Amino acid sequence: MNTKQHTHIAQSTGRRQLMTAATLALAAFAAPALAQNAGKSMTAPQVLQRAMDLFLAKDMKGWSELCDENVVVELPFSPDPAGRKIVGRAAIYAFLKDYPKAIDIKSLPTLKIHATEDPNVAIAEWSVSGRVVSNGNPYELSYATVVTVRNGLIVNYREYFNPQAFLAAMSGARF
Repeated sequence: MNTKQHTHIAQSTGRRQLMTAATLALAAFAAPALAQNAGKSMTAPQVLQRAMDLFLAKDMKGWSELCDENVVVELPFSPDPAGRKIVGRAAIYAFLKDYPKAIDIKSLPTLKIHATEDPNVAIAEWSVSGRVVSNGNPYELSYATVVTVRNGLIVNYREYFNPQAFLAAMSGARF
């Protein structure tokens, strides 16, 4: 090989390396946006199903990441007035992060998710079966949940449950 051929090979290899580096850099830069956009194609019932899956997996961080930054979570029957309305993704994560340490949910014996006439709204009728960690009491509760979704994220989450059944199971335990 002569010098001209070596120069041509070096330039070609350099261009390929540069193109590969540029492609990797673009992919790394675009990955978060692509991941967020992937959620945008999910329907409200699909987002609610994903939320239930994450809840059962005890992934409270993942659950909160399904929420819009300014999500409004309403638990109108919560025995604790401070927990009746929680605003913001960070606040809901702070509220839920230790939930699995307090209540060990083993299964969702019933789960029915309903689409509504509003494509941004889904409703779930569901129940949980588990144990309160601190006292060993069974935790068997039924819920009704209404979610509103925009751009693949939960913007409003309303959950209804029996506060007397909750308090009986908890017997003074807190999460």
